[in-house]
Parts: sequence; C-alpha cells; structure tokens
Amino acid sequence: EPRSPCCCLAWTLVIGTMNSLVFLLNLLLMFVIFTIVLLPTIVVVYFGFQCHSQVLHSSARYCKSILDDNSSSALIILGFVIMSPLIVVAMAIYCSLARRLHLLVCFQPYSLAVYKGGRCCHRGERALCCARGCDSQGKAWV
Repeated sequence: EPRSPCCCLAWTLVIGTMNSLVFLLNLLLMFVIFTIVLLPTIVVVYFGFQCHSQVLHSSARYCKSILDDNSSSALIILGFVIMSPLIVVAMAIYCSLARRLHLLVCFQPYSLAVYKGGRCCHRGERALCCARGCDSQGKAWV
C-alpha cells in the first residue's frame, strides 16, 4: 500500500542518504585499492619527473649521482607503460571485492519510499546492508 506524503518524503531522504553512503564506501574502497596497486607507477614516474633537468631538476644527491636525463626519461616511460596492466589488476581486485562483499546490492530503490512492505535485499544474499535481516517469506511481486 502507498505511504502518506510526509512518510514518503522521510523515507526518500533516508534511502537517498543510505545510497549516498554506499556510493561513498564504494568510492573509498576503489581509491584505496587503486592507490595501493598503482603505487609502483606513482613512485617511478615521480622520481623520473623529479630528476629530469627539463621538469623539476631536483638537487637531491641521488639525482646528481644516479639519474641523468636519459635515465629519468626511461623512468617516466616505464611508469606510464606499466600503468595500463596495473589499472586492469586494480579494477579486477575492486570488482572481486565488491562482488564478494555484495556492495552493489546495497543500493536501494526509491520504490521502498513509496510503498510499504518492501524488503531490504534479495532472497539468499547476505550483504552488509542487510545485517538487520531479510524477509525470507516475501511476496513474489515485491
């Protein structure tokens, strides 16, 4: 049965807030995974740009004794070459974690705000957002 207009507005705000929090959790997880996996690329490109005479030309000891312009250019090229496979690895790790943790199931439809008696998740799935429990005897059309 439909909810009252005030109740519908309140539930819309609750569901919108919950969906926003789930989105931010997904974004944070993706940021952490990509940062960890792409750290070698970040370091290699950083040192390449830092020691190249045409870019930053740092006065650090390792830039003067170990890295010249040719080796700095090689580091920059190597960093960008290894970036593509590492992005694929990071995306595969994120997708497997999101699937294992059922993070994409946690997004709730706004029809829960309009009608009473909706369920929080799909039957047989134990997602984090459904810790309060699912209605296992739900109707077939819900």
